[in-house]
Amino acid sequence: MLLRPTDRGLFCEAGNFYVDPWQPVDRAVITHAHGDHARWGSRSYLGSREGERVMRTRLGEQAHIRCVDFGEVVTLDGVRVSLHPAGHILGSAQVRIEHQGEVCVVSGDYKTEPDDTCSAFEPVRCHTFVTESTFGLPIFRWDPQHEVMAEVRDWWAGNRDAGRSSILFAYALGKAQRVLSALRGADIGPIVTHGAVERLTRDYRDSGVAMPDTIYAGAEPRGRDWKGALIVAPPSAAGSPWLRRFGASSTAFASGWMRIRGARRRRSLDRGFVLSDHVDWPALLAAIDATGAECVWVTHGYREPVVRWLRDTGREARSVASQWEGEDDASELDATELSAEDAAAQP
Repeated sequence: MLLRPTDRGLFCEAGNFYVDPWQPVDRAVITHAHGDHARWGSRSYLGSREGERVMRTRLGEQAHIRCVDFGEVVTLDGVRVSLHPAGHILGSAQVRIEHQGEVCVVSGDYKTEPDDTCSAFEPVRCHTFVTESTFGLPIFRWDPQHEVMAEVRDWWAGNRDAGRSSILFAYALGKAQRVLSALRGADIGPIVTHGAVERLTRDYRDSGVAMPDTIYAGAEPRGRDWKGALIVAPPSAAGSPWLRRFGASSTAFASGWMRIRGARRRRSLDRGFVLSDHVDWPALLAAIDATGAECVWVTHGYREPVVRWLRDTGREARSVASQWEGEDDASELDATELSAEDAAAQP
């Protein structure tokens, strides 16, 4: 087997490298720049050229990062390695590993619905496929992005008409930029960003991704009237003194977790928009099928339900534990918290 799980993450012994290691190693191949995949301290990194700017922001100017184009083959101690679009965030990649006729693909995080902020997911044929399962339950099914963003626009316009600001929480890297990109041309009010969102949005702009004009909140004077504005901020800003400057407001969160009943209530939100940068249940199964993989390793999320489904349909599958299990809310949303209506949606 080309890969084996270790206490530092997935290790390719033949090529002497790790994929998304959890601790510092000599040689790391990175799927994307989120903090649970790109960790500080390794001696060298290999990542996609598309994600170079966000990777640099994540890992720092001193990190030794080699960036390659999608599809470009790099040979590491005789092992052929190439990166292929994962469609998750800017620069997100699947890692294809080939040695002595065996091919393994590590998906990282991925989604199959295309958007304007990153290269679209491309299926890669392989013998073994390592898949995420962040939303690996049948209740997780996404509506098309254009429908969700129409809801966001209506909510924003309604708040403007009521004399309120609109505060939309979204993960600072990836989700925030996807939302901003989809709001280009919306003539509703000014768009304001938290510092973490603004810094990474600058990376997207510098990488050639079209974004609407934004106002960095930290550069504006206190006391400004923000009625009608849309404020995009990371979830960590919820409940913080930073929000007081925006006066009367309505709050919302854009996340796949908003599909779960009670998630919005626990966060004391006015609205929840179901928008995820991960595959939903049908897309997860379709992506696995498209690889033609004889063996599937399931990690990073609701692993056991996916493994059971694959085995029940005649696949060889195994669960591989991760130090992180999905997005920030994964530990809060155990399957036992599903409402009766949610549970009824499962086969």
